[in-house]
Amino acid sequence: MTDKPTLDERIGQWRQYLRRRQAVHSADIEELEDHLRAQIEALRAAGLDEDEAFLVGVKRLGDLDTLSREFAVEYSERLWKQLVASPGGAASSSAGRRDAAAAVGLAAAAAVAIKIPELFGLRISGPSADLSFYLRNLSLFVLPFLAVFFALKRGLARSKWPWLAVPFVAGGLVANIWPFGPESHTGVLTAIHLPIGLWLAVCYAYAGGLWRRQERRMNYVRFSGEWFIYYTLIALGGGVLMGLASFIFETIGLNPEKALAGWILPCGAMGAVIIAAWLVEHKQSVIENMAPVLTRLFTPLFTALLLVFVAAMVWTGGVIKVEREVLIGFDLLLVVVLGLLLYAISARDPQAPPGRFDMLQLLLVASALVVDSIALWAIAARISEFGFSPNRTAALGLNLLLFVNLAWSAVLTARFLAGRVPFARLERWQTAYLPAYAVWAWFVTALFPVIFKYQ
Repeated sequence: MTDKPTLDERIGQWRQYLRRRQAVHSADIEELEDHLRAQIEALRAAGLDEDEAFLVGVKRLGDLDTLSREFAVEYSERLWKQLVASPGGAASSSAGRRDAAAAVGLAAAAAVAIKIPELFGLRISGPSADLSFYLRNLSLFVLPFLAVFFALKRGLARSKWPWLAVPFVAGGLVANIWPFGPESHTGVLTAIHLPIGLWLAVCYAYAGGLWRRQERRMNYVRFSGEWFIYYTLIALGGGVLMGLASFIFETIGLNPEKALAGWILPCGAMGAVIIAAWLVEHKQSVIENMAPVLTRLFTPLFTALLLVFVAAMVWTGGVIKVEREVLIGFDLLLVVVLGLLLYAISARDPQAPPGRFDMLQLLLVASALVVDSIALWAIAARISEFGFSPNRTAALGLNLLLFVNLAWSAVLTARFLAGRVPFARLERWQTAYLPAYAVWAWFVTALFPVIFKYQ
């Protein structure tokens, strides 16, 4: 026997809390309870137990209702203990154990996969390392396993598995059949764009085959941001571990550099991709707010950076140098800006009225458009002078894609601030535009080598 309260008793406590803190109309409480029970049902279906689903459901409801938020804060210590320390949480459920086992097994498979080419004489480290091969194939060693993890977790129908395999088979053929030279620019572009194409292909498995649905795509956007944060934290921890390992072994006259560079680093980097994804899925209901919090922090900083850059360019009369490293740097900057916009959109309540942060986002997008326009002008001038090259053409295409995305985002944000369109229009635009990046990534990966004769 146990004294643990039932779900109805917990909801009763929540109802009493609302009545005690403020006079709330019974009909309003009934409506909030319907929302809470719907959240609990969805969380139970995702593998959480009853206690955990209730506490997380209250937290989610707290984003919409002030009193529920206060209730969640009051119970925050208990919530944390339930989710992290309790042996009876989701991790001990059959679904949780199954997901954990699948994640560990697939992470181990990815770690083994990165070492298989060495059986055929392709070294991953050392002075004779085959870096060109590994850079082109790096995503193929791990992303197929990530796709399998989501396909199993989402219960992807067997009839859809062949469609899931198509992009990975095609990517493997393109990366290894084209006769890239040791210093081929198109080979570098393939190494950069193939992971993008395959990462977006993983969305098919993440969505359980329902990738056309807007909410599934936006959920994948949220997952990608959270995954990046988790993977970065794991990588930082791994770096500290390797540094300490090198230190302690050197104190006894052993040099672990070969083992660290040849085994621990590549195997750990591959396995961490799967483990980070599992962590996001396992604790997403509570820690899903990390990316939006960072977005709130960095949006004003990046806005200031771009405004200062534009002002400095106007003041000094300087121009952008169109070199490969410069183009990559500017494209990364614009992609980060787009990421900040995406995660701010994903975390926002669509029903909330326009606010100051929406105005700040419009300023960020507008400044990014100015920078993108300057980059496009510099690229076009370079092409008119020296002609098309793989790097300049790839930069031109990506900057045009970003310009269209950011420009229409700016228009929709301005119209939302003016009260002319609902916020949902901006969210739909972002999810509908994602396939454009996938198409471009595959175009560069598969056709650029042929168009530019493997330069």
